[in-house]
Amino acid sequence: MYNRHTGETLSPQFTFHNAASNIICKVVFGTRYEYDDETIKMIVKCFTDLTKIINGPWAMLYNSIPLIRPLPLPFNKAFEGMEMYLGLAARLVNEHKKTRVPGEPRDFVDCYLDELDQKGEDSSFSEEQLLRHTFDLYIAGTDTTSNTLLTGFLYLMNYPHIQERCQQEIDQVLEGKDKVTYDDRHNMPYMQAVIHEIQRIANTVPLSIFHCTTKDTELMGYSIPKGTAIIQNLTSVLSEEGQWKFPHEFNPENFLNEQGEFVKPEAFMPFSAGPRMCLGEGLARMELFLFMVTLLRKFKFIWPEDAGEPDFTPVYGITLTPKPYTMKVQLRSKQ
Repeated sequence: MYNRHTGETLSPQFTFHNAASNIICKVVFGTRYEYDDETIKMIVKCFTDLTKIINGPWAMLYNSIPLIRPLPLPFNKAFEGMEMYLGLAARLVNEHKKTRVPGEPRDFVDCYLDELDQKGEDSSFSEEQLLRHTFDLYIAGTDTTSNTLLTGFLYLMNYPHIQERCQQEIDQVLEGKDKVTYDDRHNMPYMQAVIHEIQRIANTVPLSIFHCTTKDTELMGYSIPKGTAIIQNLTSVLSEEGQWKFPHEFNPENFLNEQGEFVKPEAFMPFSAGPRMCLGEGLARMELFLFMVTLLRKFKFIWPEDAGEPDFTPVYGITLTPKPYTMKVQLRSKQ
């Protein structure tokens, strides 16, 4: 991913976004694209533009003032982007219809089409829902992962002693191995602690995804009627002073015990809470570990001398995003 940029100063935003995008495309559509492919460029641009609008003031105005919705204002670009994506997804689904073998699914779309073949009269499955589900899976699985990686490398560049300790553990555990595997995490307690601390400090989706009570319920003495929207404030637990050794600073010791073993406090819940947690938690954990270990094994990431002081303040929206930054990439002598 960074071989051709060794020694250069570059902006990592699109690189991480493209990498996360390709993984979701593989899961959903069974296809991986080269980064200069026009399809992936269109998908990434579509979702990048959508995310900017969704996270910006125009989305807030659209939701707050219904009277302005018919007006030709910038929020309409979000609907244009959505239609563009749905058209592209429809084309990919139609290609699946021509090449699929029923009962032998290659990806999510094939699995859904198999269910459509068997659906009953009361089924909620439909081709329109399929297109919108691919949208949900893509936007949920790309923006969150890429933003977490961006946050991680922002901190690792500015805490070089932590980056170096990660690399020492990686070199020791992977000595003689060509590639890292997900099972290697069990032998990397410090790397595990760093990744979890990155997720804690990134707090990528601070209000989680809204839930709704399905029946009258009671929580800690409060009565909550059926049909009430529930908004979880994940910031309150990820920085709760009674739960963390260092609640307001970046420190992997939050996830290490006195013996240096990896531990995960109950307050660590970046993937929401309750029975309907993030659908892609397992995939996200795997991506973060494999991406970070692979990159740190081969490269050293340096904060550019002319970049000024780092600004860790996130850009607020539905998701928290690090402010754009550049990084310098150097090939490590030991790989």
